[in-house]
Amino acid sequence: MSISSLTNPGFIKKLETLALLSKKVLGGELKADRKTNKKGSGTTFADYAEYSFGDDYRNIDWNIYARLENMVIKLFELEEDIRIFILLDISPSMNKKLPQAKKIAAALSYIALNHLDHLTIYGISDQLKTIVKPSHGRNRIFPMLETLEAVECEGHDTNFSESLKTFYMRHRRPGICVVISDFFVPDGYSRTLDHLMWNRHDVYCIQLQHPDEQQCIIRGDIEFKCIESGATKRVTVGPREAARYAVAMEQWNRELQQNCAKQGIGLATASTEVPFEEIIRHILLRGGLVT
Repeated sequence: MSISSLTNPGFIKKLETLALLSKKVLGGELKADRKTNKKGSGTTFADYAEYSFGDDYRNIDWNIYARLENMVIKLFELEEDIRIFILLDISPSMNKKLPQAKKIAAALSYIALNHLDHLTIYGISDQLKTIVKPSHGRNRIFPMLETLEAVECEGHDTNFSESLKTFYMRHRRPGICVVISDFFVPDGYSRTLDHLMWNRHDVYCIQLQHPDEQQCIIRGDIEFKCIESGATKRVTVGPREAARYAVAMEQWNRELQQNCAKQGIGLATASTEVPFEEIIRHILLRGGLVT
């Protein structure tokens, strides 16, 4: 039996190196400075409150009582588990990009589980598909990698709207949502990402591009078939049409950048030719999954 590319020792070693880097630059979290507004008996001081009968006497600030004869207790920020959701585009348009997308998802998931965050991985195509159920702890790393390795493209289209509507109906509690996709979305992505933001999720997008998609090198009378919908169309491709294609691709990418910047969504764009570890390292050194 052959060894899976996501579980062979060389790949695992790269994941371990990235996990150590994440711990060094982010204190072990995928996103820096993520704190809850709730107050309780955590470890980081947040505020004072008047002492009431039944409060924990160990939180009384006796220095203030000695100076002001006013009994107050210290409030601390609660330590909350971070919930990380990887939303992986597995629609047919991702066929050439899926191996790279799975490596990126594996790296982020490894870091999350290694630092005891809660992880869930979903696939996005014409509907939402659960790939890895809610998981927690280092003992879930290898099952996650084995499950992710088996993922293939499926479905007939990229229905972001319905897929993510299902997602935020399931997950009311805010978390970190990482969307890995080419963002070739017929029904648009802007409103869908907006909905995630409205539900108080922190959103980060990783756009993958294949070199074959950036320029049109085909010439002549061609019948094109949409890889997702199956629709066909006969066109004549010459230098003029190829130039218009390049302009349209550039505009599409620019609009994605502008939309993410406007919404306060972090975005990383990378070619499938770039080693996955360089992409993750770049994200970490920028400060994690932030804008």
